[in-house]
Amino acid sequence: MSTIAADYEKTDMGTIQIAPEVIEVIAGLATIEVPGVAGMSGGLAGGIAELLGRKNLSKGVKVEVGQREAAVDVSIIVEYGNRIPEIAAEIQRNVKRSIEMMTGLHVVEVNVHIHDVHFKASEKPGDEEELQSNRVK
Repeated sequence: MSTIAADYEKTDMGTIQIAPEVIEVIAGLATIEVPGVAGMSGGLAGGIAELLGRKNLSKGVKVEVGQREAAVDVSIIVEYGNRIPEIAAEIQRNVKRSIEMMTGLHVVEVNVHIHDVHFKASEKPGDEEELQSNRVK
C-alpha cells in the first residue's frame, strides 16, 4: 500500500495534498460508526499505541491513494449475533461515502476483513456448559 500521496489538486494559489493518514482516519471513523462493529483489528503497533494511552483512529485501516482515486482495506471485529455480510456491505457504503464526500477522491474499492468475533460476557461459548456443570452435582 502506498504511503505517499500524489499531488491531488493544483489551484492558482498552489497545490492541495491529502495525506494517506487522513484517508485512514476518515475510513476508520466511518467503519466504527456502523452498528455491529465491535472494533478495529490492528497490528502490533496499533495495540502498543493504545496501551500508551493514544487513540489510534487509523488502526486496522490501510489505504492506497493515487491522484484521483483511493482503495481502502479495513480489518474489523464484529459483535456476535450480527449478520456479517450486512455489516460488511454497510461498512463499504459508509467508508466510500465519507471519503468521497470529504476529499473528492473516487473510492474504487473497500475491502472488509473480519478478524474476530466479540462476545459479550454472557454470550461466550462454554458459559452454557459451565452453567450445566454447576447445576448438576
